[in-house]
Amino acid sequence: MPWMGIQDLWTFVAAVLVFLALPGPGTFTLLTATGRGGVRGGYTALFGLLLGDQILMWLAVAGVAALLKANPLVFHAVQYLGVAYLVWIGIGLLRPARKGGSEGGIRLQPGHYFRQAVLINLLNPKAIIFYMAFLPLFIDPARHQGMLTFSTMAMIIFVMGLAYCSVLIGVGNLLRRQILQRPRVGVWMARVAGIFLVGFGVRLGVSG
Repeated sequence: MPWMGIQDLWTFVAAVLVFLALPGPGTFTLLTATGRGGVRGGYTALFGLLLGDQILMWLAVAGVAALLKANPLVFHAVQYLGVAYLVWIGIGLLRPARKGGSEGGIRLQPGHYFRQAVLINLLNPKAIIFYMAFLPLFIDPARHQGMLTFSTMAMIIFVMGLAYCSVLIGVGNLLRRQILQRPRVGVWMARVAGIFLVGFGVRLGVSG
């Protein structure tokens, strides 16, 4: 039964958690800021990342809302495209990592963590595409409550992001050594995330 117009709430929560745990530019930005500026530097970067993420998500929400108003059939078609996109991302994570790729090479200037973190998120065009494909998968077009549903989803993502990243900040130095100095840790984390994403995509496609 959809809650607040959100279809399969616990799968939504689990999928958000998987994406948060996946090493990427945001993770390395947070770890780098924490390693250089301590807890204060970590939280400064975190709020920059959260702001950038919310801006991108609400830009995507505008597109999703337009699809809901346009035509239910078009919206359902976008949902299936979202399933395919989720599976495609998962399969991509299961492939061997390319040599030379390096999100660990992110450079931050001390004292500007917030601004740089916002820019790192906003300059990632894949994020809007992701939200445009991801959000429709969990919206029930017959029971959604418009802005209330979108706001609830945004709040869940924000709270989960704040909680998870607080854990990263708390053990930032340890995680930085594990992920940045041991690339295989990040590779295996990505593969585990890939398995979950393929599973989520298949489940949502079958239930849809």
